Amino acid sequence: MDSAALLDLLGNENRRRILRLLARKPCYVTEISEYLGVSPKAVIEHLRKLEEAGLIESRVDDQRRKYFHIARNIRLEVSVSPYGFASKSAYPANNSFDITTCRHLSLDISWGETNDLDELLAVLQELEQLENELSLAQRWVQGRLCDVLDQVSETVGAGPESRIYADVLASVRSDPKSVGELSEDVDAPREVVAELLEVMADNGVVRRTERGWELTMTG
Repeated sequence: MDSAALLDLLGNENRRRILRLLARKPCYVTEISEYLGVSPKAVIEHLRKLEEAGLIESRVDDQRRKYFHIARNIRLEVSVSPYGFASKSAYPANNSFDITTCRHLSLDISWGETNDLDELLAVLQELEQLENELSLAQRWVQGRLCDVLDQVSETVGAGPESRIYADVLASVRSDPKSVGELSEDVDAPREVVAELLEVMADNGVVRRTERGWELTMTG
């Protein structure tokens, strides 16, 4: 998607909040309306624009309720400095991309101060190359991150769109926590956290102890 169009689309706070919510779990219009505190009609209009842009998709469940979820991974980069303004959008790098080809990423490069124009131009060229490699590396990391989150969701028996499961598991990985503490950690309502904990407990992933909820799957 064109970066300028994406910036315009995300300029609306409610659309950003919708995407933040859908990044946690698929939702239907009523849920989104209650979360935003706006009318279902306004929500439907925001969803229409996001769907037309290809950022979200919908599906119908067994009760014939229409759920919306994030459609794909996309990265928006904006650079603002006294020397220029640039924005670009890109999809995650292909899994076959060889991250080791980014030679600058493994180097500890330090540039000393100099007034020599040739040296400054050489440093500028290296920095521009480093910037390009970092951008590609970030896309690669984003793709791998989503792959791992999908695997986490499959392991705990959750839908592939439910990142919140992975967030909760990461929160209890080190120390047992109460529902309230988890709710605060993952920025989700207590009732939502309590429900997904019960789902994962049924699948043997977590368990409730005197100290709180803890991870049971360590292998």
